[in-house]
Amino acid sequence: MAKSTSSYEDNVFINCPFDKQYKPIFNAIVFTIHDAGFVARCSLEVVDSGQTRLATIISIIAECKYGIHDISRTETGGKSKLPRFNMPFECGLFWGCFEYGAKRHKSKRTLVVDSEDYKYRASLSDIAGQDIQVHKNDARIAIDKVRSWLNAGSGRTTIPGGKAIWDHYVLFQKELTPILKRAGITRAELDTPEYYPDYVTFIVDWLTEREAKAAEKKR
Repeated sequence: MAKSTSSYEDNVFINCPFDKQYKPIFNAIVFTIHDAGFVARCSLEVVDSGQTRLATIISIIAECKYGIHDISRTETGGKSKLPRFNMPFECGLFWGCFEYGAKRHKSKRTLVVDSEDYKYRASLSDIAGQDIQVHKNDARIAIDKVRSWLNAGSGRTTIPGGKAIWDHYVLFQKELTPILKRAGITRAELDTPEYYPDYVTFIVDWLTEREAKAAEKKR
């Protein structure tokens, strides 16, 4: 069941790049989390100039049992030619909360993903031996990885299979055009970080309506 409100047991922290190239995977992961009955959480949900980004991230991590960490962008690039360490840093914060936080944080579950097998060993060798999942920069594969991890970590029996979630996602993307038109929002706007809350709202509303129609057919 799609959820618009959340609890610690439902919250999934997403630690990943927010750039245009990663957007297809990010969008698919957010949808998968909600279709599986959980709630996606990330720093984009808060627009508060009075709170630092780090404070926002720490606050969200404290509210999440689950954490997805994509370390595929720990590489040199851009004008600076320097590696990007935001994702490994946030992954460390999540692990630190698990190790040193209050009792409930001992139940935290972590999924670390990368774009290639063993690429992380060149920049983050401390996590060698962990079960790192690989999405190969493919949204379809990312959906399968996230779905299987949530299913195993939660023990829930209500999570759709990977193919079903993918089919739902493809249909949602097709129906997103009229949804955006009614909302007065363009695709270009939706692709910006500022419109992340709108994207989540569209997902939850779409899934809720779909579930209501399915329940009506069973009567």
